Amino acid sequence: MEESVQIYDTTLRDGAQAEGVSFLVEDKIRIARKLDEFGIHYIEGGWPGSNPKDILFFEEIKKVPIRQAKIAAFGSTRSPRYSVDKDPNLAALIKAETGVVTIFGKSWDLHVTEALNISLEQNLDLIAESIAYLKKYSDEVLFDAEHFFDGYKNNPAYALKVLQTAQEAGADRLVLCDTNGGMLPFELQPILEAVRHIITAPLGIHAHNDSETAVANSLVAVQLGVDHVQGTINGIGERCGNANLCSIIPAIRLKLRKRCLSDERLKELVTVSRFVNEIANLNPWWNQPYVGDSAFAHKGGVHVSAIRKNPLTYEHIDPGLVGNQQRVLISELSGKSNLLYKAKEFGVDLSKDTPQTATILRKLKELENLGFQFEAAEGSFELLIKKTLGTHRTFFDLVGFRVTVEKREGDMVPFTEATIRVKVNGELKYTAAMGDGPVNALDKAFREALISFYPSLKEVKLIDYKVRILNNKQGTAAKTRVLIESADEQMKWGTVGVSENIIEASWQALVDSIEYKLLKDEEMASQREIHKEIPKE
Repeated sequence: MEESVQIYDTTLRDGAQAEGVSFLVEDKIRIARKLDEFGIHYIEGGWPGSNPKDILFFEEIKKVPIRQAKIAAFGSTRSPRYSVDKDPNLAALIKAETGVVTIFGKSWDLHVTEALNISLEQNLDLIAESIAYLKKYSDEVLFDAEHFFDGYKNNPAYALKVLQTAQEAGADRLVLCDTNGGMLPFELQPILEAVRHIITAPLGIHAHNDSETAVANSLVAVQLGVDHVQGTINGIGERCGNANLCSIIPAIRLKLRKRCLSDERLKELVTVSRFVNEIANLNPWWNQPYVGDSAFAHKGGVHVSAIRKNPLTYEHIDPGLVGNQQRVLISELSGKSNLLYKAKEFGVDLSKDTPQTATILRKLKELENLGFQFEAAEGSFELLIKKTLGTHRTFFDLVGFRVTVEKREGDMVPFTEATIRVKVNGELKYTAAMGDGPVNALDKAFREALISFYPSLKEVKLIDYKVRILNNKQGTAAKTRVLIESADEQMKWGTVGVSENIIEASWQALVDSIEYKLLKDEEMASQREIHKEIPKE
């Protein structure tokens, strides 16, 4: 039978301590539900003794149908100023009525004498009394030995005595914490062996990432027999963050071959990662292992040539196992393999012997040299391929446009207007529109001119607009790259434009965006017609 490892998520408590992260109660409820659906074993909801928001969370989570996860409340051992039955922190933990309580206590003598300003023996009393008291009210009490590894290095006898005390008081699990995040993986084995020599209670690991080793330390601990890992989704947390469960979970399941989440749930890892980023209002870490957009993205021509033959040549796992996908990027580093891969993705019949293949590759590298970038503008790249192959038709012709920006009074917002003239099937269309800026006004006028011919353009939304100065030594005359991301009800696509004139660069990207949408509409219409013509058996 496979060994099993418990996953304890502290995104809602430790993760919420990350700079720039602040969860509403509703946010915490949504994340808790998602983690429960994902299959996480423990969800630490917060510290009810520290703030009203966490108190409200524990009241509200009781009304939520949690299917399999255990909700844990977090707090500290009693204060030296109170007895256990008078301590407000312990009272709040009991009132949370979670069934699982996790409390931390000092295991580094430095903290005991300098932070708490009490004797080492008094600290042991706080730990023993708090655990014994909570055991009367909770099904499960976990003890987080705060700063355990630093404590062990400084005073091993005392750090081990803290664990013994917690064990004898009835703690269901002892969690060894690298609170300062300073441990290196090779240091764990002798310390864990010393712990195992005197401790029989189940162990856990709680690592911080200040030395960029939180994931490695957690995995080493699991390999050495620890069967409970604490961490956060995407590794968010105070300072440099916590152990990243988005790396730990697949490593446990796919590399260490131990059970933690089911293989089916593991396929939702990317979705969960993005969900938490969205709720936390954090930009995704694009090259994050396993779940990042670039985790299985290939740019070099040699790499792409190899993965077309066998993905294992440059991919350590099948990306589908964690809900991710293989991607091939297009750039000046691309070879024919990249181009053929993307052509197949676009549904274009292209081979290395096709005469236009070399032409497309040459154009690509020439454009990249001018400042174009197609990694995030695959819409523009698909249009480039089809125009070169002669399979792209013209949907409209630009006759001309004008953009006016006028500031009438010192404190007034500038007045912006765009006018445009386009021809569609020989018919001239002239429109004008006002906007929040020149690009917005131009976008509105452009689409207004075309909507009577192509009504589906009403669905298109410009969802992102990025400007990059390419040669800053030229100052305001520098060449500019504009990347636009657009979306309709079915898809998203990126387009690019480059020029010394930001309006012209924006126009190029806007034209590609509209052309790409119309191209896809036409292709879908053709597919529907083909399906209609196929006789039913």
